[in-house]
Amino acid sequence: MKILEEYREDYSKIVTNVKAEYLQNWRIKIQFDDGTEKTIDFKPFIEESNHPEIKKYLNETLFQDFDIVNGNLNWNDYDMIFPVWDLYQGKITS
Repeated sequence: MKILEEYREDYSKIVTNVKAEYLQNWRIKIQFDDGTEKTIDFKPFIEESNHPEIKKYLNETLFQDFDIVNGNLNWNDYDMIFPVWDLYQGKITS
Protein backbone atom coordinates (compact mmCIF):
# COMPACT_ATOMS: atom_id res chain seq x y z
CA MET A 1 0.00 0.00 0.00
CA LYS A 2 1.26 3.45 -0.88
CA ILE A 3 0.17 6.46 1.15
CA LEU A 4 0.38 9.86 -0.43
CA GLU A 5 0.20 13.13 1.42
CA GLU A 6 -0.92 16.21 -0.39
CA TYR A 7 -0.76 19.66 1.13
CA ARG A 8 -3.03 22.27 -0.32
CA GLU A 9 -2.31 25.92 0.16
CA ASP A 10 -5.89 26.75 1.16
CA TYR A 11 -5.80 24.29 4.09
CA SER A 12 -2.65 25.81 5.51
CA LYS A 13 -4.24 29.22 5.83
CA ILE A 14 -5.13 29.94 9.43
CA VAL A 15 -8.03 32.32 9.84
CA THR A 16 -9.90 33.56 12.84
CA ASN A 17 -13.45 34.77 13.10
CA VAL A 18 -13.07 38.16 14.76
CA LYS A 19 -16.58 39.54 14.55
CA ALA A 20 -20.08 38.22 13.91
CA GLU A 21 -23.17 40.36 13.61
CA TYR A 22 -26.72 39.10 13.43
CA LEU A 23 -28.50 40.77 10.52
CA GLN A 24 -32.02 39.34 10.27
CA ASN A 25 -33.90 36.22 9.21
CA TRP A 26 -31.17 33.80 10.42
CA ARG A 27 -28.37 35.54 8.52
CA ILE A 28 -25.07 36.43 10.19
CA LYS A 29 -22.35 38.66 8.77
CA ILE A 30 -18.94 37.33 9.75
CA GLN A 31 -15.64 39.16 9.55
CA PHE A 32 -12.34 37.29 9.58
CA ASP A 33 -8.90 38.48 10.62
CA ASP A 34 -7.69 38.69 7.01
CA GLY A 35 -10.46 41.19 6.19
CA THR A 36 -12.73 38.67 4.44
CA GLU A 37 -16.43 39.08 5.16
CA LYS A 38 -19.16 36.51 4.57
CA THR A 39 -22.90 36.70 5.11
CA ILE A 40 -24.28 33.25 5.79
CA ASP A 41 -27.93 32.19 5.81
CA PHE A 42 -28.31 29.53 8.51
CA LYS A 43 -32.06 29.03 8.11
CA PRO A 44 -31.91 26.27 5.43
CA PHE A 45 -29.47 24.29 7.59
CA ILE A 46 -31.71 24.57 10.65
CA GLU A 47 -34.89 23.79 8.72
CA GLU A 48 -33.37 20.68 7.15
CA SER A 49 -32.06 19.29 10.43
CA ASN A 50 -33.92 16.43 12.09
CA HIS A 51 -32.23 17.00 15.44
CA PRO A 52 -34.40 18.75 18.05
CA GLU A 53 -31.37 20.53 19.55
CA ILE A 54 -30.81 22.19 16.16
CA LYS A 55 -34.49 22.68 15.27
CA LYS A 56 -35.05 24.75 18.39
CA TYR A 57 -32.97 27.50 16.74
CA LEU A 58 -35.87 28.20 14.41
CA ASN A 59 -36.79 30.38 17.37
CA GLU A 60 -35.11 33.54 16.13
CA THR A 61 -34.52 34.90 19.64
CA LEU A 62 -32.57 31.76 20.58
CA PHE A 63 -30.64 31.86 17.33
CA GLN A 64 -29.47 35.42 17.93
CA ASP A 65 -27.79 34.41 21.20
CA PHE A 66 -24.42 33.11 19.95
CA ASP A 67 -20.79 33.59 20.96
CA ILE A 68 -17.45 33.34 19.20
CA VAL A 69 -15.36 30.63 20.88
CA ASN A 70 -11.90 29.95 19.43
CA GLY A 71 -13.03 31.51 16.17
CA ASN A 72 -16.08 29.26 15.87
CA LEU A 73 -19.71 30.36 16.09
CA ASN A 74 -21.13 28.65 19.15
CA TRP A 75 -24.65 28.51 20.58
CA ASN A 76 -25.46 27.59 24.19
CA ASP A 77 -22.16 26.00 25.20
CA TYR A 78 -21.67 23.81 22.09
CA ASP A 79 -25.35 23.03 21.52
CA MET A 80 -24.74 24.09 17.93
CA ILE A 81 -21.34 25.05 16.56
CA PHE A 82 -19.84 25.86 13.17
CA PRO A 83 -16.09 25.56 12.52
CA VAL A 84 -14.31 28.71 11.43
CA TRP A 85 -13.02 27.13 8.19
CA ASP A 86 -16.56 26.18 7.07
CA LEU A 87 -17.72 29.71 7.82
CA TYR A 88 -14.76 31.14 5.93
CA GLN A 89 -15.70 29.08 2.89
CA GLY A 90 -19.35 30.07 3.33
CA LYS A 91 -20.42 26.42 3.42
CA ILE A 92 -22.46 24.98 6.23
CA THR A 93 -23.80 21.46 5.86
CA SER A 94 -25.24 18.80 8.05
